[in-house]
Amino acid sequence: MKKLILAFSVLLLSAGCQSTADQTREEMRSKGYSNSYADGFADGCESGKQAGGSYFDEFQKDINRFNSEQEYAQGWSDAFRQCELKEEAELRQQRMAIEWQNMEDSHKDNIEHEALKGLENVDTSELKSLEKK
Repeated sequence: MKKLILAFSVLLLSAGCQSTADQTREEMRSKGYSNSYADGFADGCESGKQAGGSYFDEFQKDINRFNSEQEYAQGWSDAFRQCELKEEAELRQQRMAIEWQNMEDSHKDNIEHEALKGLENVDTSELKSLEKK
């Protein structure tokens, strides 16, 4: 159950941190990039995240603009691989966190097992005198 909660928490956390395409466009425009480049970058990033394994992003590419507007095509291409790699890294980090939790749980189980090892043959008859009557 703890593993399921951890996995769900990591998933929600990563989903909450992801930028929307509109936020990406505005951020690129505020940095002085043209509308065409910003649109291409936002679409390329959404597409890259989807290619990297995101369940929350969709492939976005305006083929007409990509073929006719150099800035849109450049923005799309610049963002695609960058966002794909970032998404893959985030998913890898989530898997590692889950595996780490699994290892900790397994280690704890082993310690408990070792601590109780051999106690099944211990004579506990003298402990009965400690029972409340």
